[in-house]
Amino acid sequence: MKEDFKHDHESNWKLYFLYFNSSDKRLFVPKRIKLLGWTLNFAHPASYFIMALIFAFIYYKIHLS
Repeated sequence: MKEDFKHDHESNWKLYFLYFNSSDKRLFVPKRIKLLGWTLNFAHPASYFIMALIFAFIYYKIHLS
């Protein structure tokens, strides 16, 4: 059963590439151009934790080299 979260609706995309839909409970969603992969749903609270981990890893790698 496929739910309709209005993934392609313009109001769910900020700056054309940031997906923000609070009614969609998925953390990872396909990008608008599906061949380009997946993106985070920034309405999901865990997305900010994942972004913080990515930035912490980059910061850690830069300052250890």
